[in-house]
Amino acid sequence: MNPTRQAPALLMASNPFVRGYDNLRIERLLLITYEDDCPPCFRPVHDIQAHLPDDELQLFPCLLNDDFALISEGQSIPNDLDERCQSTGLVRQVIYAVIGEILNERHHLGDLYSLEEAQATVNHLSFETGHYSRAWEISTAHLPEETMLYLEEWVSNFAPRQTGLLFELFTLPDYCGIGCKLIGTPWTDENLLNIEGNRYSSLRQEQLDAGTPEALVNVLYLAALADVRLLIFDPDAAVLDGLAVYNE
Repeated sequence: MNPTRQAPALLMASNPFVRGYDNLRIERLLLITYEDDCPPCFRPVHDIQAHLPDDELQLFPCLLNDDFALISEGQSIPNDLDERCQSTGLVRQVIYAVIGEILNERHHLGDLYSLEEAQATVNHLSFETGHYSRAWEISTAHLPEETMLYLEEWVSNFAPRQTGLLFELFTLPDYCGIGCKLIGTPWTDENLLNIEGNRYSSLRQEQLDAGTPEALVNVLYLAALADVRLLIFDPDAAVLDGLAVYNE
């Protein structure tokens, strides 16, 4: 199959431009032992006891089911919640789990033993994994020869031209490179509806109707979906693993 003909849905499934995690968050969980022949389990404390500090959770007996736990010592538990809990256990440790998402898929990144440690980890991951890495330099091998000729012809026109298609091209003559400024990223339906009033499918069709090569449209879509702002095609740059290669 010609890689330039991949549908957007397929391209989204494995986006090599994606770095780091979205929607980083912290979940407080209780590590609970119960019944001698059962392995320890993790449960969130029920909302009615979410205000309890760690020292009023750890090493306290609890009631639990498949969804939540309730501290049973020194706490008033409504009858309806009591009846929903089938087991009793002991909270051995309060855990702060760091959770992130990649393309809407949940990932458990690790467990910390204090809220401060978890917050520091989230801050570090947020800084190091993509929010500030919005410029990419990739090989021109990711575009067919005819697409590179299209780009070279476009930027060789000395009169500045705007595409009006949420990307603008510019040249890097000293390095034989061509750059692209992506606008309005990420190109998700939700974001584009807010800024353009149209879904991505409409933008894609406008780009194709304007004569933009489909191979370029596909690469720009992947980059914009990962919130890339600057994309440079350079013959001396490295090939990006996972992205279609046409010539090396």
